[in-house]
Amino acid sequence: MDIFDKVAKRMGPIGQHQKWAHGYFSFPKLEGEIAPHMHFRGKKLLVWSLNNYLGLANHPEVRKADEQGAAEFGMAYPMGARMMSGNSKYHEQLEQELAAFVGKPDSFLLNFGYQGMVSIIDALVDRNDVVVYDGESHACIVDGLRLHMGKRFVYKHNNVEDCRKQLERATKLVETTGGGILVITEGVFGMSGAQGKLKEIIDLKKEFNFRLLIDDAHGFGTMGPTGAGTHEAQNCIEGVDVYFATFAKSMAGIGAFVASTEELTTYFRYNMRSQTYAKALPMPMVIGLLKRLELLKNAPELREKLWKVATTLQNGLKERGFDIGVTDTVVTPVFLKGELLEATALTMDLRENYNIFCSIVVYPVIPKGMIELRLIPTAVHSMEDVQTTLDAFSEVSDKLKSGYYKEAKIPVT
Repeated sequence: MDIFDKVAKRMGPIGQHQKWAHGYFSFPKLEGEIAPHMHFRGKKLLVWSLNNYLGLANHPEVRKADEQGAAEFGMAYPMGARMMSGNSKYHEQLEQELAAFVGKPDSFLLNFGYQGMVSIIDALVDRNDVVVYDGESHACIVDGLRLHMGKRFVYKHNNVEDCRKQLERATKLVETTGGGILVITEGVFGMSGAQGKLKEIIDLKKEFNFRLLIDDAHGFGTMGPTGAGTHEAQNCIEGVDVYFATFAKSMAGIGAFVASTEELTTYFRYNMRSQTYAKALPMPMVIGLLKRLELLKNAPELREKLWKVATTLQNGLKERGFDIGVTDTVVTPVFLKGELLEATALTMDLRENYNIFCSIVVYPVIPKGMIELRLIPTAVHSMEDVQTTLDAFSEVSDKLKSGYYKEAKIPVT
């Protein structure tokens, strides 16, 4: 068989819909300044789909720092991988400041979040080690585990008792392999908004010998008294052995970092293949990230505004009878009952007639018969934006319950 012949038969659970979804539901083009209101297919829409939590994407100080970095260094500097010729004092400064902020001795910059987590797992565990991980872990964790040549055990989402059972299995296994145990969970689960049960998992160290790695992409910058992350919010900084976060959310940038002990961070610097064989982060981004981190630390009003918007939105949804699950973070899911065609019609109605753009999640990401509309509040949304959305959601919910979307044909302009 020609390997290309398989493509038409295996477009995947999302790709199978690309002929009608491309450009609208998948790969949409949001145009204009990154803001709560952007243009989609020629219309100005209220957008709830950007992880620009603190509104830093177009913050004037950030834009100025990005511009100055590009003007001084250009996009190519530094040339080469960090280990060979691509290091700079600014890269090292950013690492030092990030480590201090999240409460760890040292940190290492990574070019991308997804790639970074895959490479962390690849570097940290070998065929003798066992990984125990949450059943709703992000795809970057799952893909990292696919490269793991040793055994792995999954525990039910946020179920500490099941985590204990898997640790019992892992402990018996490493007694024969001579390896160690790594537990992986998330600080904030990006689809549900639930916090990982970090403190409860750390308490299991009294019974088992393991190290804990957390992916805090959605918690960094949003959680905790200073925004240092979910481990700060839960007062368990010391118990998290390896802390990972991305710059693509609160920092509105590109890249990520991993923070841990000096010894382990040095090990990562010399053993993470995705960094050893890849060009360093461009200097304009590093300069811009330093400014973003400065604002994250010194402008608490941004985080306060984010939480005010998120709390108002979530309380309003609950008061109107909406199911927002178990979120206790700013991530705001809205769960409705309906089939795929109803989900698409409802989403089109929101975009075409209510001028609201939000992400839609359906099977196989969530169970059949369910629809999730995922809202990402930011510090630059207004109370008027919240009220507009609440009113629109009440109307489309009534339409869904009445069966309107089973037959509706929403005109697309």
